[in-house]
Amino acid sequence: MKVAFIGGGNMAAAIVGGLVAKGTRGEDLLVVEPNAKARATLAKDYGVNAVEAPGEELSHAEAIVLAVKPQVMREAAASIKPYVNRAVVISIAAGIRLGDLSRWLGGYARLVRTMPNTPALVHAGVTGLYADPAVSEGDRRLADTLMNAVGATVWFDKETDLDAVVAVSGSGPAYVFFAMESLEAAARELGLAPEKARTLALWTFVGAAKLAIERNEDPAKLRANVTSKGGTTERAISVMEASYVREKIMEAVKAAAQRSRELGDEFGKD
Repeated sequence: MKVAFIGGGNMAAAIVGGLVAKGTRGEDLLVVEPNAKARATLAKDYGVNAVEAPGEELSHAEAIVLAVKPQVMREAAASIKPYVNRAVVISIAAGIRLGDLSRWLGGYARLVRTMPNTPALVHAGVTGLYADPAVSEGDRRLADTLMNAVGATVWFDKETDLDAVVAVSGSGPAYVFFAMESLEAAARELGLAPEKARTLALWTFVGAAKLAIERNEDPAKLRANVTSKGGTTERAISVMEASYVREKIMEAVKAAAQRSRELGDEFGKD
């Protein structure tokens, strides 16, 4: 499996690291990265071929991963356009629609759009994927293999669903961190030492997520299991319900999805 990455930032490095850990040879991976220090680090850590600019090597890749910021995607697409002839092109940039990417690549249609999230940096992410109809099952499997290197994958039949993916799992870690901050702050106000407050808050989230994944039960049922009638948890939940916390979270996620749609319109302008 020969894979080229355009951009050698954190997410690309995470995918490269995940692939190498699962047995991919570093020499089969190419990273195009203008920053000399980043190139040296990638080459040293993973044994990849790291080059400053796109060149003929790209024409031998089975997959090309566009791991650049959305704002520079058009420029990146233009730089690889002469060499894209046999690879499936995989975008990990938020907000870039496949129709726009295809146009920038001269009508090339073997495209997959993905939306990973930041826990991918520790190989615990989740990625939403959508493939253009021109993408073969083999291309889909290849894209799935790449993103599975950093966590779970979920495929969608409609590209518009990725706006919801951006809002739920793409932005979701920030919501979780916000809740962690709040729980830690409450622990401190109750008199706990800062380091102990943080440990309690962080491991509560780790344990709750692990329990939900391994039990595979409805979160509402898991919550009910913790909420004894007349107990401390019921008192806390009643405060949240009175403040419409659930409704506010849903409102916030919908606002993020709307912003994702707006960004797609902005990035796709000619």
